[in-house]
Amino acid sequence: MINDQPLRIVIVDDEPLARAVVREFAGQHQGVAVVAECANGFEAVKAVSELAPDLIFLDVQMPKLNGFEVLELLGRSVPVIFTTAYDQYALRAFEVHAVDYLLKPFGEERFAEALSRARARLLTQESLPVEALVAEARPRTGPLERVLIRDGSQVHVIPVAQIDFIEAQDDYVCFKANGRDYLKDQTMASVEATLDPARFVRIHRSYLLNIERIARVELYAKDSRVAVLRDGRRLPVSRSGYARLSKLL
Repeated sequence: MINDQPLRIVIVDDEPLARAVVREFAGQHQGVAVVAECANGFEAVKAVSELAPDLIFLDVQMPKLNGFEVLELLGRSVPVIFTTAYDQYALRAFEVHAVDYLLKPFGEERFAEALSRARARLLTQESLPVEALVAEARPRTGPLERVLIRDGSQVHVIPVAQIDFIEAQDDYVCFKANGRDYLKDQTMASVEATLDPARFVRIHRSYLLNIERIARVELYAKDSRVAVLRDGRRLPVSRSGYARLSKLL
């Protein structure tokens, strides 16, 4: 959004009526243009990647990909207003991180207030604390069962059981699965916190390993070991990593 250019918005909600409400309210404001409507998270990632809107109205509760998974895939640079029915984890996360949301059902006045706040945030170019927000908002339902990776406008859904290991690469982590590498803008610490500690172990500061892939651990030099995987790949094992690994093997 630059000077007199319209505020370009994308509406994401799996319910047609809910999308129609946002579209109707948005139409009552000058300088607002709806550039896309999406019925699910996969459509949302594609539309936002290709259209680069100024603002997203994003439903939290959606099948296949929920709103927080969409946000995680899109990254911290996308201004968003969440729309949600009551959800204790989501509301607490919004309040902790001062993220605006519309609690369904909402009226014109509340919509206008959220839109005004979004415009103000856009002017300050304030970024969203995506990682912290997603971690706070995710219901406590146990370890992660799948990993979502964005590749341009595409989304790869990788079951955790298919991951061989995860490697830190500068500001990214690289998931090694099915003979392919998948890069994601995330920290090793945040990945480790979501995975099952009985299945994945931090063997080195740069490696998280699926213990089902281990063939053996070899002594490489004094106090230095390597994990040899079933496919022959070799990963360094630190002293503390070996101590953690020994408890699981």
